Amino acid sequence: MPNVAHLQVGDQSLELPVIIGSEDEPAIDIATLRAKTGYITLDDGFRNTGACQSRICFIDGDKGILRYRGIPIEELAERSSFLETAYLIIFGDLPELAEFRHFCDHVRENMMLHEEMRHHFEAFPPSAPPMAILSAMINALSCFHPELLQIEDEETFHEVAAHLIGKVSTLAAFAYKFSVGQPAMYPRPDVDYCSNFLHMMFSRPYAEYHADPEIARALDLLLLLHAEHEQNCSTSTVRMVGSSGASLSASVAAGVCALWGPAHGGANVAVIEQLEQIVREKVSVDTFLERVKRHETRLMGFGHAVYRNFDPRAKVIKTAADRVLKILNRQDALLDIAKELEEKALADDYFASRKLYPNVDFYSGVILRALGVPHSMFTVMFAIGRMPGWIAHWCEMHFDPSMRISRPRQVYVGAPLRHYIYSFAERTPCEPASAAASGTTAG
Repeated sequence: MPNVAHLQVGDQSLELPVIIGSEDEPAIDIATLRAKTGYITLDDGFRNTGACQSRICFIDGDKGILRYRGIPIEELAERSSFLETAYLIIFGDLPELAEFRHFCDHVRENMMLHEEMRHHFEAFPPSAPPMAILSAMINALSCFHPELLQIEDEETFHEVAAHLIGKVSTLAAFAYKFSVGQPAMYPRPDVDYCSNFLHMMFSRPYAEYHADPEIARALDLLLLLHAEHEQNCSTSTVRMVGSSGASLSASVAAGVCALWGPAHGGANVAVIEQLEQIVREKVSVDTFLERVKRHETRLMGFGHAVYRNFDPRAKVIKTAADRVLKILNRQDALLDIAKELEEKALADDYFASRKLYPNVDFYSGVILRALGVPHSMFTVMFAIGRMPGWIAHWCEMHFDPSMRISRPRQVYVGAPLRHYIYSFAERTPCEPASAAASGTTAG
């Protein structure tokens, strides 16, 4: 590949460096373009713009490849766990046994919240969306735990990373409990991360919930598959906010807000709502798919902005979905429709030719519904899973000596220069229009 790219702008010829990534991804470095030519690039949605160089995640959407720190997602899903994968993503390598035990212990020790934070939960109305509560409470964490604001070196960063991963699950479970008017359940020190979360979600003072190990494993896998996904909307938000020097907690709270959008983290909710629509309208799956072909409605949970092949996460999670449904032995019309929809869409050339395969959101919605997780918590579960990726990207940027504040440009298309003209000669700029019309003055 060439070392430089040549750009002709009018009669000016410019050489721009070509950067090749470790997986042979070529990029043209345009950092000097505006300074040398006065031009900028325009790329709505940043689909062709590399915002940074990163060592955390690699995606090849055409080939259906996803790797965390170089390790294929399929291998991690089969052999690793969410917390071990979180360590890999955040710190760069798989941990030694002693390192992993220390990390897990630290996560477990930091699942408890400052008791005074309970009053903040009580201040939200019962109708408050759990995502709104989660974002607000992550920001509030630094008020009760100022150490979250004091990341001076990699050692303190290790402490804060475990702190956030531990507390986010408790914040999420508490947000749910307060939204349904139930007392919050404290975390237990004697169970694993996902069993602990399920306990906090579903236990009651008079009936403790004990998670089936296979169910806890399915949730662990779900979090692992969502742990990182390169420069998506929420991760880019974390980096954008963090580039200003904002704290890790403030940056990931902003990431929660970005994830809240229905086009990002809310996609698995849209899948379940689509299945509910099919049941409510009493239409067959065949009829629904014909509507999709006629562009009368969208097929949610199929296709992806990055992948032009089968989402590698979806292949893994489909097996988990089948296992969970078999373990729970639940009779659910929506889950039956989901399986029929998947089978018929995959067998239809219309969808196959357009590379519209089920994505991770399709199966994650099915699993979460089977586990009894309410719709309002679907995106919250996504946020718990994505926390390691957000933390890793903030760290990568924060400790980069060349970091600069993010400041995109724009192409202005508004009105050209024009001048202020009084509408009424008797009105002064500081005088309300109503007072000028009545001949009175304020005061």
